[in-house]
Amino acid sequence: MDDLAGFLRTRRSRVDPAAAGIPADSRRRVEGLRREEVAHLSGVSVDYYVRLEQGRATQPSEQVLDALARVLGLDETERGHLYRLARQRRRRAKAPGGRLRPELLRVLDLVTDAPALIMDHRLDVLAGNRLAGLLYGRPIPGLNTARHIFLDEAERGLYSDWETCTLDVVGHLRLAAGKYPDDPRLASLIGELAMGSERFRRLWARADVRARTHGRKAYLHPLVGLLELHQENFALPDEPGMELLVLSAVPGSRAADGLRLLASLGADSGDAHPAVNAQVRD
Repeated sequence: MDDLAGFLRTRRSRVDPAAAGIPADSRRRVEGLRREEVAHLSGVSVDYYVRLEQGRATQPSEQVLDALARVLGLDETERGHLYRLARQRRRRAKAPGGRLRPELLRVLDLVTDAPALIMDHRLDVLAGNRLAGLLYGRPIPGLNTARHIFLDEAERGLYSDWETCTLDVVGHLRLAAGKYPDDPRLASLIGELAMGSERFRRLWARADVRARTHGRKAYLHPLVGLLELHQENFALPDEPGMELLVLSAVPGSRAADGLRLLASLGADSGDAHPAVNAQVRD
């Protein structure tokens, strides 16, 4: 699904030659750096670098990877992705199974004033509390946020910053593809998104990677209006690929009032606690 050669090519095309100390050349016909320029700046032979970009050289040393990361101007997330791709032939991580411990579901039940979700590396929502179901306006079982964002046009308006959300989703899936290259369900999801969304295809071709961490998330809910929330991600110990996501509002803010109103509307309609979309581990 992802490979070292393709990642190197896309990163090379984005380096400004002038920033790398290479004089401007009106005859330049390529975007970014040439292969021989990357090789020279990294201290490796041109032949070896060409073989890296053609997928014919395997297991580059840590020193070579460090040099390439420096020349290509990789950030911390991209650097980790580069090293992971280089190690794929040596060790391929097994995709997580998607089973949840009952204790984790009890934790979700304890979060009552904020939407809370447990999500895996494929962006499948494995479980969610009552407010999460009310926020999305649909049952949690079967929800995949990548499909929801890219393929469900009727629900696109829920995401106030839709374009930013698409960047985050594609960047996350790129990272997941590098960690779990042999995951057939992930490969199937990526293929489905590529078939169904022109924007996904364009963003995927850029090979950008993004770590899913904390930050602002804005939703435009049809019942309560704009909800400007803060997402905090918690990696779950001993649960590879899974995270607990909590979407909180600043106390006394309009978003906090909106969440309270959303909870009361759900109670008035007799909305039940959303079901769990994962096998519970005994």
